[in-house]
Amino acid sequence: MTERAGRGRWAEAGPETVRPGVHRVPLPLPDDGLRAVNVYLLEDGDGIVMIDGGWALPESRRVLEDALATLGHDLAAITQILVTHIHRDHYTQAIALRRLLGARVLLGAGERPGLEMLREIRTRAPVMSLDILARAGAHDLADRIRKRFAAADFDDRDWELPDEWLGGGVRHLERRSLRVVPTPGHTRGHVVYLDEENGLLFAGDHVLPHITPSIGFELAEPGLPLADYLRSLHLMTTFADTRLLPAHGPVAGSTHTRVGELLAHHDRRLADTLRALGAGDRAAYEVARRLAWTRREIPFTDLDDFNQMLAVNETVAHLDVLVARGQAVTTPANGTDRFTPTEPKARPVTAVPAP
Repeated sequence: MTERAGRGRWAEAGPETVRPGVHRVPLPLPDDGLRAVNVYLLEDGDGIVMIDGGWALPESRRVLEDALATLGHDLAAITQILVTHIHRDHYTQAIALRRLLGARVLLGAGERPGLEMLREIRTRAPVMSLDILARAGAHDLADRIRKRFAAADFDDRDWELPDEWLGGGVRHLERRSLRVVPTPGHTRGHVVYLDEENGLLFAGDHVLPHITPSIGFELAEPGLPLADYLRSLHLMTTFADTRLLPAHGPVAGSTHTRVGELLAHHDRRLADTLRALGAGDRAAYEVARRLAWTRREIPFTDLDDFNQMLAVNETVAHLDVLVARGQAVTTPANGTDRFTPTEPKARPVTAVPAP
């Protein structure tokens, strides 16, 4: 078994054997700060069951073919692709491989409203996220994002429906059984695949070893995504601890340890958001601009438009939880939600970076 645990080395091409018959393969994400997305190849009888598909790009296909060849297989060995969620770096290559090979594609049932809406409007523009930006008072940013997505190419073949929608329960393969666990938060229909017998969690973007997943970036109505995400994190602690097999970053030794870190991070971030709200009567866009972002504590104005959108969406998600907990109230005014803390004397903001 090889170990590529460095923050950069994990993205190097080639298979890493995590357990006998279980291999991590990082596939490239050109022009993406995440660098790569991990897919997992599970040897199952004479075939391969794949967890997540990657982004439908020629370079990604080549890297996947090379990794399979190293393991003594070719693309035709792939029989099923179990996808954790609907984002393009996980789903679109699964659909392309189905078209090429006939492999079955399975996806969490909670993703159905967003996927059907995407196919109906024939655009990649995150409609609900743009609505959230407008309600957050970020009208100029919403206009820039809308123009950016309007200029992008869209191929609806990348977003065909899966062969099967998954709820909870156990999926029996030839050599192992995987428990399908719905974990809404990062997306409404995110699922993880738990191999209880071998102590492995194929976590998708739900639990990541070095970064926190974005919250609130949805096509369909997200509800209270941060509240969902925190519940989904707590859910992981009700199962026995496992090795963490994430979609981005190296394999980690303990899911429970990382879940604890993520819960602590969001506790701090909620406190930061409340302090950034100050005396109140602020829109989420104003609050987001008062916070620092990423581990490097980058000012909001130094983020590009896409990451500003993610930052505003996450700020809305945190403010909504503060409201749900009774720590803040919200009042609509001219199409913008204004927030005020229930405690009038909030301290000035001191930003805490993500773990």
